[in-house]
Amino acid sequence: MTKLNQILAVEKGVKSDVQRKVTDAYHQIQKAPLLSGISRTYQPIDDEGEQLPPESTRVQVQADEVLKGVGAALTRLFDVTATKDWANCEARADVMIDGAVLLADVPVTYLLFLEKQLTDVYTLVSKLPTLDPAETWSRDEATDTWRTDPVKTTRTKKVPRNHVLAEATDKHPAQVQVYNEDIVVGYWTKVNFSGALPQRRVNELLARVQKLQDAVKYAREEANGTEVVDRKVGERVFAYLFA
Repeated sequence: MTKLNQILAVEKGVKSDVQRKVTDAYHQIQKAPLLSGISRTYQPIDDEGEQLPPESTRVQVQADEVLKGVGAALTRLFDVTATKDWANCEARADVMIDGAVLLADVPVTYLLFLEKQLTDVYTLVSKLPTLDPAETWSRDEATDTWRTDPVKTTRTKKVPRNHVLAEATDKHPAQVQVYNEDIVVGYWTKVNFSGALPQRRVNELLARVQKLQDAVKYAREEANGTEVVDRKVGERVFAYLFA
């Protein structure tokens, strides 16, 4: 018997062929000269008059025949699509992860939806911010974020000092040079916090998404192996439409 994946394989070709034939038919019926014919004969007034040959143009396109051709082409498309859509209602498979059923009896149309959504999820996870590997991070339960070890640094203040170059004498004042000295006046203790994720966690999430993507693809292939019943609906549709 025919399987769903075989119908899917031919559907695209059938659609292209039908589209071409319908387009050709549309162009044909737009050309009035092809739909028109003429037959003309000449008879002189008397036997001695000039004899002229008859003239005729045949009708090259008949609207009824165009409709029949379009109906025949669309019948094939209607049947293939009906077979696929009816089969999609029955094609199902389990999504398995490590030998266990994650999702049971999933319709093939939902499996297609899952594939697309998981692609978007993978893109999102791959863009997640990660912690700076140059720092040492630990979980801070109070803030529910990641934090670094405290780093202590000094705070300094410039204090002017006098440097005596020459002592004062009874004839000259002292020669003094003013300079600034950095004096420690306090200490900063800095702790960095982050809402990003460790790289290993991002890698783990990516692996899980990819594993589910593979499982969904396997399930879709299994569902597409469902045997189908050929549906013949096109003939009835066009028997009514073009009666």
